[in-house]
Amino acid sequence: MYASGTQSTYPHVSLAILVPFQYISNMAKLVNRQNFMTKIKDTGLGIFTARDVQVLFAVSKVSSSFLLHRYSKAGFITRIKRGLYVFPDAIPPESYLANKLYAPSYITREFALSYHGIIPETVYEITSVSTKATRKFEKLGKIYSYRHLRKEAFTGYTVVKQQGFSFLIADPEKAFVDTLYYRVLFGKKPLSRFNKEKINAKKALQYARLFENTKLVSVLKTTLQ
Repeated sequence: MYASGTQSTYPHVSLAILVPFQYISNMAKLVNRQNFMTKIKDTGLGIFTARDVQVLFAVSKVSSSFLLHRYSKAGFITRIKRGLYVFPDAIPPESYLANKLYAPSYITREFALSYHGIIPETVYEITSVSTKATRKFEKLGKIYSYRHLRKEAFTGYTVVKQQGFSFLIADPEKAFVDTLYYRVLFGKKPLSRFNKEKINAKKALQYARLFENTKLVSVLKTTLQ
């Protein structure tokens, strides 16, 4: 606290505002860049939040947010979305980012079909589904798209690990059915080039029935004949 008669070095700022700000700033300064980077990377967090910083460094919520804002502004860390940060030299795999950018979600549709070798094309847009509203993000030079999917059909995915990071991706049959569902929904033709041998028709049909869409089931049967 300031002694009686002592003037602030910030003459236009009231002490009521200045003292809390100085406290936050001093708390943030206790966490130097090297310590910050080492501790977070040692935890294996590819993406981190203000809450992570708050717990790891035993600082207040306000202090952790202040620290992240300062480091982001300086270019020491990169904000990929409100509240989500990464280190520019340690960006996790795009598949892991896809799950974290918009949750709950899992990777499916064309990207998953390409991943499983069912279609020959390389797909650069990371396609997912979510029980939340349809969204699209462009982050770190990649496009991440999410289609809304009913909760009853939000299944058929598995956990895969890449470079030490786990992510959710549809199995081959579910990726195929998800793709077909949106093609039927938007009046597009079914896929014409795909490896039918990698699709278990019985399993795919079970997934298709979750959508309660008779046209989808009919098109699937025809497509897999």
